[in-house]
Amino acid sequence: MFTFETADQKEVRRFRIAQFNGRTATVRSNGSTVTGMVRSILENKARHPSVWVVTLIPSPPKAETLHPAPRLRAFAEDRY
Repeated sequence: MFTFETADQKEVRRFRIAQFNGRTATVRSNGSTVTGMVRSILENKARHPSVWVVTLIPSPPKAETLHPAPRLRAFAEDRY
């Protein structure tokens, strides 16, 4: 799990929408990028201004798919 704090209300809103809709969200922090499902969003009321703690479950990286070779000679017999 990946946990971080943010004070940006627009970012928190984006994460809540992603959590509600069951979509993945992407976080860029300190030069690294994490993509995953939002598990929880908690407001830390002890701090002022408000800070939210967001927890993500990282998604496994997508494997590259190998595409079949293009069929260049599909209609070669039609030429003769």
